[in-house]
Amino acid sequence: AARAAGFVDIRVAEGEIGSLVRRITADLTGADRTPPRDPVLYLAGEDRAGDLDVLLAPVGLAVVTRVVYRAVMAPRLPDAARAALAAGEIDAVLHYSRRSADAFLAACMADALGDAAIRPRHLCLSEQVAGPLRTAGAADIRVADRPDQPALFALL
Repeated sequence: AARAAGFVDIRVAEGEIGSLVRRITADLTGADRTPPRDPVLYLAGEDRAGDLDVLLAPVGLAVVTRVVYRAVMAPRLPDAARAALAAGEIDAVLHYSRRSADAFLAACMADALGDAAIRPRHLCLSEQVAGPLRTAGAADIRVADRPDQPALFALL
């Protein structure tokens, strides 16, 4: 999306807050650089895994955070998904965030689909995303090589 919007200097972290901090720190405060005077603009979701401003303050970087999206958790699965999962007709479930993995498991618990929820392959964008699924007892969890959709789809 950034390339399509015309941005040319695009750098990617590994899908979790720690890797983002390391990437920004390396790119903006390396040995031959002084931290920029202008703040870093952080376009973020309403629910975040950490506070980027707090994590970057020790290296002299100011952060302006703007919430640009929020995810609302559905309390239950759609009827068709619930029926397919219960019948063992789902081969794989894609998980893009830890929160969505938590939401999937919560919806399955609300529908009494505990065993059916952990039976399919679970394809995760990162190890952090896989955490709740491992805790729930899912046996077939695969993590993408990179935190992007093509790498996630390659697991299919």
